[in-house]
Amino acid sequence: MIGTGLLAGVIAGLLGVGGGMVIVPALEYLLRFVEVPPAWRMHVAVATSLATIVPTSIASSRAHHRRGAIDLDLVRSWAGGMLAGGFAGSLFASRAPSGLLSGIFGCVAAAAALRMALPSQGRLLAPAPPRGVRGGALATLIGALSALLGIGGGTFSVPVMALTGQPIHRAVGTAAVFGLLISLPGTVGYLLAEPPVHLPWGTVGWVSLTGVALIAPATVVTAPLGARLAHGLSRRTLSIVFAGFLLIVAARMLHRTFAP
Repeated sequence: MIGTGLLAGVIAGLLGVGGGMVIVPALEYLLRFVEVPPAWRMHVAVATSLATIVPTSIASSRAHHRRGAIDLDLVRSWAGGMLAGGFAGSLFASRAPSGLLSGIFGCVAAAAALRMALPSQGRLLAPAPPRGVRGGALATLIGALSALLGIGGGTFSVPVMALTGQPIHRAVGTAAVFGLLISLPGTVGYLLAEPPVHLPWGTVGWVSLTGVALIAPATVVTAPLGARLAHGLSRRTLSIVFAGFLLIVAARMLHRTFAP
């Protein structure tokens, strides 16, 4: 779990897709060794992943803010929607079937992999990210889906910002703040849940505090490193490598969903 946290922190700072893309599949696999029933592993993995994103996003946001790579106006415009969506997503996921969670996660991982692997065509859908009612609705949707899957908002918000005129490094930095706005209310929702199954000691609601204690410090250590790499290296090769990882994750999650 410590190794998972170290890798997740780098990914969170580097690609802005949220360390949850690493943490959720790793936890879902590791939880079998502490005898969490298969039907509930995704719930614990998603909730614990979201809780670890709180300190990770703080560390990543500070690193990007020092480089002036956060659009504070957009953060203020989308904050309400992100907070509401994060809480709503966690409430829904707490009651959703495990197969639904793993299926959605697999589809999102596959879509994120294709987005990273394919070269950008430089086409914009709008000259700037939407504000007002449209912006709030979009932020709520991003927050809800992210909390549902235990990932930072970057998986959805980075491509949206990039397609609406936001420079990529600024989009990644701003997404780090969105990760905090989503993970805080989402974690509260998962902590307040009442699982219908006995879970290992140290689990509150769906959140494994043991997992958070092991993973979160590691992500805080490496998130600033990922942010530095994001501003100093070409992202193309790194994106392709991570896309390959996501395709493996997607295949495993979808197999878990549809296997007899």
